[in-house]
Amino acid sequence: MKHYIGLFDPVSGQLQMVEAKKMVIRGSVRAQQAPQEDMQSRKLAQTTMNLKADLGQTFGTKKAKKALAAITENAISPRKAQGGDAPQALDASDKALMATIKDVTMSVATKEDLQNAMDAAKPVPRGNYEAEEIQDVYRPEQLIGKDILELIQVNDWAGAVRNNEDIQLRSRFVAHRINRIGSGESAVLRLRVLRYLYFLVLLYLTSKKGRDRGTKEVLKKDKLTEELAPAPPPVVEHIRRRFSDGGIMRKQHIDLLATHCCVFACILDNFETNTWDLKEDLGLDQKQMTQYFMEIGATIKKVKAEGRQDCIARLKLPLVFPKLRQMRR
Repeated sequence: MKHYIGLFDPVSGQLQMVEAKKMVIRGSVRAQQAPQEDMQSRKLAQTTMNLKADLGQTFGTKKAKKALAAITENAISPRKAQGGDAPQALDASDKALMATIKDVTMSVATKEDLQNAMDAAKPVPRGNYEAEEIQDVYRPEQLIGKDILELIQVNDWAGAVRNNEDIQLRSRFVAHRINRIGSGESAVLRLRVLRYLYFLVLLYLTSKKGRDRGTKEVLKKDKLTEELAPAPPPVVEHIRRRFSDGGIMRKQHIDLLATHCCVFACILDNFETNTWDLKEDLGLDQKQMTQYFMEIGATIKKVKAEGRQDCIARLKLPLVFPKLRQMRR
């Protein structure tokens, strides 16, 4: 029995019969053994890959070894049932592994959790972020402590302001504001906050370079008491303990001191301050000073001044804090 295919040409109207081989079409692919040559080539390719991996582990760079380790860790071995193409069912160990992965995945912190954890770990003053008025977010009585604040003496400053006398100061920020603050409303309280800020500046300026990189050594207690005069011993000890660890100021202590200065500067300047004077007092560049103000929730506006560019830091609700940065892949 022979089979033919008819080819009809609609232009000429002719029909041509061509003999065709018998073909059977099935609904599923019949299993077929791969040729021996293909199997050998696959084995050779696999052997070559293994040799390259061994050479890479032995003589490769750190980057190459890391890449090979990632390939090995992420390799997926498809498990096929014997005599068929359907995958095997998960056994008890596989199910236990999948359950563990599920539990770990469910406990992974969200971006919001990471943001909250990052904010809590930052060396910045703690404020009342639920406050409805900006003056209630950072309160000097809470940041400094009511008892410590009341121990700060400002009679000499108040008398000098009242008598229009000169005051020898080592801070541009304090010198440019002491007359206005000393003659304004709530002068005693605001002068105490100003003097506390001045103590922080003096602590920073009198500290020496530490042995470890990025650290500073605070003066001995007797020397520090002389520098912070007329601060009583409890105030000196309070400042020394809060902004150093055993007389050593590390990065977190320096950041904490700088951000406290930023908060007090905003409070004393009615929540809108020029960062220039404080930047000069602490010997920081404008970028670092701006970052410290941003860490307390302030917004920054650049303005042109005589021969320079100033930055105005403003505290207003809602506070705007730096966001968690996504790591580059």
